Amino acid sequence: MAETSVLLVDDQALVREGIAMVLGQDPGLRVVGEAGDGQAGVRLARLHRPDVVLMDVRMPVMDGIEATGEIVAHCPETRVLVLTTFNLDEYALRALRAGASGFLLKDVPSTELVAAIRTVGAGDAVVSPRITRTLLDHYRSGPAVPPPDVRRLAELTDREREVLVAIGRGLSNAEIAGELFLSESTVKTHVGRVLAKLDARDRVHAVIWAHRHGLA
Repeated sequence: MAETSVLLVDDQALVREGIAMVLGQDPGLRVVGEAGDGQAGVRLARLHRPDVVLMDVRMPVMDGIEATGEIVAHCPETRVLVLTTFNLDEYALRALRAGASGFLLKDVPSTELVAAIRTVGAGDAVVSPRITRTLLDHYRSGPAVPPPDVRRLAELTDREREVLVAIGRGLSNAEIAGELFLSESTVKTHVGRVLAKLDARDRVHAVIWAHRHGLA
Protein backbone atom coordinates (compact mmCIF):
# COMPACT_ATOMS: atom_id res chain seq x y z
CA MET A 1 0.00 0.00 0.00
CA ALA A 2 1.38 3.40 -1.01
CA GLU A 3 2.33 5.80 1.76
CA THR A 4 0.02 8.77 2.30
CA SER A 5 1.61 12.07 3.34
CA VAL A 6 -0.41 14.26 5.71
CA LEU A 7 -0.20 17.91 6.80
CA LEU A 8 -1.89 18.89 10.09
CA VAL A 9 -3.43 22.37 10.35
CA ASP A 10 -4.99 23.23 13.71
CA ASP A 11 -4.51 26.13 16.10
CA GLN A 12 -4.35 23.82 19.13
CA ALA A 13 -0.91 22.26 19.57
CA LEU A 14 -2.29 19.52 21.81
CA VAL A 15 -4.76 18.46 19.13
CA ARG A 16 -2.00 18.34 16.52
CA GLU A 17 0.20 16.28 18.84
CA GLY A 18 -2.60 13.83 19.56
CA ILE A 19 -3.44 13.33 15.89
CA ALA A 20 0.25 13.00 15.01
CA MET A 21 0.60 10.25 17.62
CA VAL A 22 -2.38 8.37 16.19
CA LEU A 23 -1.16 8.67 12.60
CA GLY A 24 2.40 7.77 13.62
CA GLN A 25 1.21 4.32 14.62
CA ASP A 26 0.23 3.54 11.04
CA PRO A 27 3.21 2.72 8.79
CA GLY A 28 1.24 3.80 5.72
CA LEU A 29 0.80 7.38 6.93
CA ARG A 30 3.49 10.05 7.28
CA VAL A 31 3.01 13.49 8.86
CA VAL A 32 5.10 15.93 6.82
CA GLY A 33 4.33 19.10 8.77
CA GLU A 34 2.15 20.98 11.24
CA ALA A 35 0.70 24.49 11.16
CA GLY A 36 -1.17 26.56 13.73
CA ASP A 37 -3.16 28.74 11.33
CA GLY A 38 -4.50 28.63 7.80
CA GLN A 39 -1.90 30.92 6.30
CA ALA A 40 0.96 28.76 7.59
CA GLY A 41 -0.97 25.72 6.40
CA VAL A 42 -1.14 27.07 2.85
CA ARG A 43 2.58 27.82 2.90
CA LEU A 44 3.47 24.31 4.09
CA ALA A 45 1.06 22.71 1.65
CA ARG A 46 2.76 24.50 -1.25
CA LEU A 47 6.15 23.44 0.12
CA HIS A 48 5.46 19.77 0.87
CA ARG A 49 2.59 19.00 -1.57
CA PRO A 50 1.02 16.45 0.82
CA ASP A 51 -1.58 13.94 -0.28
CA VAL A 52 -3.99 15.08 2.44
CA VAL A 53 -4.36 18.17 4.64
CA LEU A 54 -6.27 17.74 7.89
CA MET A 55 -7.80 21.20 8.27
CA ASP A 56 -9.45 22.88 11.25
CA VAL A 57 -12.15 25.45 10.42
CA ARG A 58 -11.88 28.28 12.93
CA MET A 59 -8.30 29.53 13.27
CA PRO A 60 -6.47 32.86 13.60
CA VAL A 61 -4.75 34.75 10.74
CA MET A 62 -6.57 32.72 8.05
CA ASP A 63 -9.48 30.37 8.71
CA GLY A 64 -9.78 26.88 7.30
CA ILE A 65 -12.27 27.90 4.62
CA GLU A 66 -9.99 30.42 2.96
CA ALA A 67 -7.00 28.12 3.44
CA THR A 68 -8.89 25.25 1.78
CA GLY A 69 -9.63 27.41 -1.26
CA GLU A 70 -5.99 28.48 -1.52
CA ILE A 71 -4.69 24.93 -1.27
CA VAL A 72 -7.19 23.56 -3.80
CA ALA A 73 -6.24 26.36 -6.21
CA HIS A 74 -2.47 26.04 -5.88
CA CYS A 75 -2.05 22.34 -5.02
CA PRO A 76 -4.64 20.47 -7.12
CA GLU A 77 -3.09 17.11 -6.26
CA THR A 78 -3.66 17.73 -2.53
CA ARG A 79 -6.95 16.83 -0.86
CA VAL A 80 -8.36 18.66 2.15
CA LEU A 81 -10.19 16.81 4.94
CA VAL A 82 -11.88 19.20 7.37
CA LEU A 83 -11.71 18.04 10.98
CA THR A 84 -13.47 20.14 13.62
CA THR A 85 -15.31 20.09 16.93
CA PHE A 86 -18.28 21.89 15.38
CA ASN A 87 -21.21 20.08 13.83
CA LEU A 88 -22.17 21.00 10.29
CA ASP A 89 -22.92 24.70 9.97
CA GLU A 90 -22.40 27.39 7.38
CA TYR A 91 -18.65 27.23 8.01
CA ALA A 92 -18.60 23.58 6.99
CA LEU A 93 -20.78 24.13 3.93
CA ARG A 94 -18.47 26.91 2.81
CA ALA A 95 -15.44 24.67 3.33
CA LEU A 96 -17.00 21.98 1.13
CA ARG A 97 -17.83 24.54 -1.53
CA ALA A 98 -14.24 25.80 -1.33
CA GLY A 99 -13.04 22.37 -2.39
CA ALA A 100 -12.74 20.23 0.74
CA SER A 101 -13.03 16.51 0.02
CA GLY A 102 -14.52 15.56 3.35
CA PHE A 103 -15.75 16.64 6.74
CA LEU A 104 -15.37 14.81 10.04
CA LEU A 105 -15.95 15.74 13.66
CA LYS A 106 -13.01 15.54 16.06
CA ASP A 107 -14.76 12.95 18.20
CA VAL A 108 -14.45 10.41 15.39
CA PRO A 109 -12.72 7.14 16.43
CA SER A 110 -9.04 6.98 15.48
CA THR A 111 -9.62 3.98 13.20
CA GLU A 112 -12.25 5.93 11.28
CA LEU A 113 -9.95 8.94 11.00
CA VAL A 114 -7.15 6.81 9.55
CA ALA A 115 -9.57 5.17 7.11
CA ALA A 116 -10.88 8.59 6.06
CA ILE A 117 -7.38 9.88 5.37
CA ARG A 118 -6.66 6.87 3.18
CA THR A 119 -9.96 7.28 1.34
CA VAL A 120 -9.44 10.98 0.68
CA GLY A 121 -5.81 10.37 -0.28
CA ALA A 122 -7.01 7.86 -2.87
CA GLY A 123 -9.16 10.54 -4.49
CA ASP A 124 -12.56 9.78 -2.96
CA ALA A 125 -14.57 11.87 -0.49
CA VAL A 126 -15.57 11.25 3.10
CA VAL A 127 -18.43 12.77 5.07
CA SER A 128 -19.57 11.28 8.36
CA PRO A 129 -23.18 9.98 8.47
CA ARG A 130 -24.23 12.79 10.82
CA ILE A 131 -22.72 15.36 8.48
CA THR A 132 -24.30 13.78 5.39
CA ARG A 133 -27.79 13.90 6.92
CA THR A 134 -27.38 17.53 7.96
CA LEU A 135 -25.91 18.47 4.58
CA LEU A 136 -28.87 16.92 2.77
CA ASP A 137 -31.35 18.54 5.18
CA HIS A 138 -29.72 21.90 4.46
CA TYR A 139 -30.37 21.58 0.74
CA ARG A 140 -33.89 20.24 1.22
CA SER A 141 -34.85 23.22 3.40
CA GLY A 142 -32.78 25.83 1.57
CA PRO A 143 -33.80 28.29 -1.14
CA ALA A 144 -35.03 27.19 -4.53
CA VAL A 145 -32.36 25.51 -6.65
CA PRO A 146 -31.21 27.12 -9.90
CA PRO A 147 -32.35 25.68 -13.23
CA PRO A 148 -30.64 22.36 -14.06
CA ASP A 149 -27.49 22.36 -16.16
CA VAL A 150 -29.20 20.75 -19.13
CA ARG A 151 -25.99 20.20 -21.06
CA ARG A 152 -24.31 18.21 -18.31
CA LEU A 153 -27.48 16.28 -17.51
CA ALA A 154 -27.80 15.30 -21.16
CA GLU A 155 -24.31 13.81 -21.09
CA LEU A 156 -25.34 11.28 -18.43
CA THR A 157 -26.70 7.89 -19.41
CA ASP A 158 -29.87 6.66 -17.70
CA ARG A 159 -27.79 4.44 -15.40
CA GLU A 160 -25.41 7.28 -14.56
CA ARG A 161 -28.36 9.49 -13.69
CA GLU A 162 -29.66 6.76 -11.36
CA VAL A 163 -26.26 6.59 -9.70
CA LEU A 164 -26.13 10.38 -9.34
CA VAL A 165 -29.56 10.41 -7.68
CA ALA A 166 -28.37 7.70 -5.27
CA ILE A 167 -25.19 9.66 -4.50
CA GLY A 168 -27.36 12.69 -3.81
CA ARG A 169 -29.33 10.64 -1.29
CA GLY A 170 -26.10 9.94 0.57
CA LEU A 171 -25.82 6.26 -0.34
CA SER A 172 -22.46 4.48 -0.28
CA ASN A 173 -21.20 2.43 -3.23
CA ALA A 174 -22.27 -0.76 -1.44
CA GLU A 175 -25.78 0.60 -0.87
CA ILE A 176 -26.06 1.78 -4.48
CA ALA A 177 -24.92 -1.65 -5.66
CA GLY A 178 -27.62 -3.35 -3.60
CA GLU A 179 -30.35 -0.97 -4.73
CA LEU A 180 -29.49 -1.10 -8.44
CA PHE A 181 -28.45 -4.77 -8.48
CA LEU A 182 -24.92 -4.01 -9.63
CA SER A 183 -21.48 -5.04 -8.41
CA GLU A 184 -19.54 -2.52 -6.31
CA SER A 185 -16.81 -2.34 -8.96
CA THR A 186 -19.42 -1.44 -11.59
CA VAL A 187 -20.87 1.23 -9.30
CA LYS A 188 -17.38 2.64 -8.74
CA THR A 189 -16.92 2.89 -12.51
CA HIS A 190 -20.26 4.68 -12.91
CA VAL A 191 -19.42 7.08 -10.06
CA GLY A 192 -16.12 7.95 -11.75
CA ARG A 193 -17.90 8.69 -15.03
CA VAL A 194 -20.54 10.81 -13.28
CA LEU A 195 -17.87 12.88 -11.54
CA ALA A 196 -15.99 13.38 -14.81
CA LYS A 197 -19.09 14.43 -16.76
CA LEU A 198 -20.23 16.84 -14.04
CA ASP A 199 -16.69 18.14 -13.61
CA ALA A 200 -17.20 17.46 -9.90
CA ARG A 201 -14.05 17.28 -7.78
CA ASP A 202 -15.35 14.35 -5.75
CA ARG A 203 -18.40 12.67 -4.25
CA VAL A 204 -19.18 15.51 -1.84
CA HIS A 205 -19.54 17.94 -4.70
CA ALA A 206 -21.68 15.48 -6.63
CA VAL A 207 -24.06 15.46 -3.65
CA ILE A 208 -24.19 19.25 -3.69
CA TRP A 209 -24.66 19.29 -7.48
CA ALA A 210 -27.52 16.78 -7.30
CA HIS A 211 -29.37 18.80 -4.66
CA ARG A 212 -28.80 22.13 -6.35
CA HIS A 213 -30.40 20.68 -9.46
CA GLY A 214 -33.32 19.00 -7.68
CA LEU A 215 -32.25 15.44 -8.49
CA ALA A 216 -32.30 14.05 -4.96
